Amino acid sequence: MAVKARPPGDRPLKTLERALSKAGLGSRSEARRWVGEGRVKVNGRVAGDPDHWVDLERDRITVDDKPLEQTALTYLLLYKPAGYLTTYRDPQGRKTIYDLLPDRDRYLFPVGRLDLDTSGLLILTNDTAFAERLTNPEYKVPKTYLVKASRVLSDEDLDHLRAGIELRDGMTRPAIVTRVSGNKFEMTITEGRNRQVRRMVEALGAKVLKLVRIAIGSMTIGDLQIGATRELTAEEVRKLRGSKT
Repeated sequence: MAVKARPPGDRPLKTLERALSKAGLGSRSEARRWVGEGRVKVNGRVAGDPDHWVDLERDRITVDDKPLEQTALTYLLLYKPAGYLTTYRDPQGRKTIYDLLPDRDRYLFPVGRLDLDTSGLLILTNDTAFAERLTNPEYKVPKTYLVKASRVLSDEDLDHLRAGIELRDGMTRPAIVTRVSGNKFEMTITEGRNRQVRRMVEALGAKVLKLVRIAIGSMTIGDLQIGATRELTAEEVRKLRGSKT
């Protein structure tokens, strides 16, 4: 559905669904569902349109008759183990990253994804602007992975990764690649295509046996234990906000 044209003026206007999401209550799809269920009111009246423009300074918005309040921004670092899905629930009952969080009911979403067989650093937050900064390819925030390939890649193979690989969805940006030992190497990319590292290695006729994300921008796993979480410090958040190559 197309969002209605924004009304003129300089007031702090947002669509109702976005106002609910930005408050940290849930995703925009959840917000639309709440509106459809009649749980959201604007100025005492049940809201019927999630795309309705609201004035954040003048309109009174409630969910289940509770006033809309801005939830404290949260930034959580998780060392995701392999075998966990980066999703809230799985219809097949498989383990998800939310099974590892100390407070599953707190609304946090992952900044990017790691597939089922990939482990490593994953940031969860309720700050949509922060997440956009880290995931939008235009900001070129580097993500670094430790890769174990099914064979020893030659120096020529690694040079191909450094130059960029032609994939079905286009040429990748050049990667930074450093051999660690034998069939292991570190690889830094500034994009977030689906299964990108695996597909780049597969384009060279090899498979990825193990993949661990060890850094996002200036943020590294450090001594965090696998499966554990911790809050990011204010300084770490500040540095990540400024990550740009």
